[in-house]
Amino acid sequence: MPQDTSTLLLCIRHGETDWNAARRIQGHTDIELNARGLAQAEALAQALAGQALHAVYSSDLRRARRTAEPLAREQGLALRFEPALRERAFGRFEGRSFTELETLHAQDCERWRKRDPDWGAPGGGEALRAFQDRIHGALLSIARGHRGQTVAVVTHGGALDCLYRIATGQELHAPRTWELRNAAINRLLVSEDHVGLVGWNDCGHLDQVLDESGA
Repeated sequence: MPQDTSTLLLCIRHGETDWNAARRIQGHTDIELNARGLAQAEALAQALAGQALHAVYSSDLRRARRTAEPLAREQGLALRFEPALRERAFGRFEGRSFTELETLHAQDCERWRKRDPDWGAPGGGEALRAFQDRIHGALLSIARGHRGQTVAVVTHGGALDCLYRIATGQELHAPRTWELRNAAINRLLVSEDHVGLVGWNDCGHLDQVLDESGA
């Protein structure tokens, strides 16, 4: 009987940060989790305690790393860092809200809002097309190294948006109609470099975490 060489990837957005709560653009800025984000990370680890993982990968940014650490510890695995899993770089836009930027950079924000694939924020921002290529390449590289296995990948909201589009055939410029909740579990299956969607936004483990108001 032929061996299954598909890789099941549990793709997870990092837990909440204060900049998430304030709707500030994070990009490559290295923000720590807030109290709610730390609680989400622990809830995630417990939710997957019964799932045998072969590896846990994380973006090297702290908000992803801190989310992945309890999971790797629960699984008894060394945490593997992959810088290519970082969020999209937003140059001088990082630290600002979209509302603030609309006043200062109206034309740039219009291209961003319309999801222009070749637009990048001033000051070293990454174009959407290049960002998706980076994330896609990182995912395939991980999958190729773990054929027939189950792997957790802790990354960022923008990265998960790209992966959902790849798995469902959505165009880069299509409006988003799917959730990207912090610490939710999203399941993708990679077989012969084809990315398929298994399940999205599994967040039952977050019901007991602090509510959306932060109370």
